[in-house]
Amino acid sequence: MSIYQEQAEQLVAEYEARRSRTGELRRKLGEIRETVTGPRGSMKVTVDAQGNVTALEFPTGAYKRMAPKELADALLETIGKAQEKAMESVGGVMTPEMPGSSNILEMMRAKADAAVKVPTVADIPQVIQEYLGLNRTEQEGRSA
Repeated sequence: MSIYQEQAEQLVAEYEARRSRTGELRRKLGEIRETVTGPRGSMKVTVDAQGNVTALEFPTGAYKRMAPKELADALLETIGKAQEKAMESVGGVMTPEMPGSSNILEMMRAKADAAVKVPTVADIPQVIQEYLGLNRTEQEGRSA
C-alpha cells in the first residue's frame, strides 16, 4: 500500500468518524433548553437551541403590577438572556467539533471575520481525488 493510499484511508476514516458523531450532536442540540427568570420573579422564559421561545410562565402575580412598557421591556430582556444562555450551551456542544481556533460563539454572533466557504471538488486534495477515482479536470469543468 502506498503512502498516498494510507493517507487517503486515514482521511476517509476521520470523515466517517465525524459523520457518525452527527447523530450524537443533533441529539445534544435537540435537548438544549434554557430557562431564565425575569425581574422580581415575574416571568420565566424557556428557549431551545435555536433561541425559539418554547415556554413562557408567569409564576406569580408580579407581572400584574408592572406597567405595560415595563412588562414588555422585562419580557424582551428575559428572552434575550435565555437566548444568550442557549447560545452558550450550543457553543459548549459545538466548540470541540470546530477546527483549530474557531470560536463558534463569535460565528453565531456574526462577529467572525472569516466567511464560510462551501467546498467544491477542486478543494479536495489531489491524493484523495486519485484514491476516489475522481478526474479533477473533468470535475472542475462541471462545478464552474
